[in-house]
Amino acid sequence: VAPTTPVCEVPSSAMTGTVVELSCKETEGSPPSEYQWYKNGVPLLEKTGTGSARAANITYTMNKKSGTLLFNTVTRNDTGEYYCEASNGIGLSQKCSVKRMQV
Repeated sequence: VAPTTPVCEVPSSAMTGTVVELSCKETEGSPPSEYQWYKNGVPLLEKTGTGSARAANITYTMNKKSGTLLFNTVTRNDTGEYYCEASNGIGLSQKCSVKRMQV
C-alpha cells in the first residue's frame, strides 16, 4: 500500500540551546514508510557516525524509521523551512506541507 500524506509536527519557534524534536508520521503505508526530512528543499543527511557528520557540523539526529528529527541544541542556523517525505517503495512518495521553524 502506498503511503498517505504524512503529518508533520514542526514547532514554529524555538529557543537557541534547547532540545527540539520534529516528527513525521503516516499510518497507511505497507510496508511501513521510511521518512526523509528536508530543510529549505535540501535533503538532510543521516548521521552515520563516520566523522563526516561532525565535519558537516550536523547538530541533529534523523531517524528514518520513526520519522523524528531531533536537535540536541538548536542554533540560529537551524532556522528554516522544514518538511518530510514518506516513502515505502510503493506508489509515489508523499510530502507534508512545508513549515517554518524560527530559532
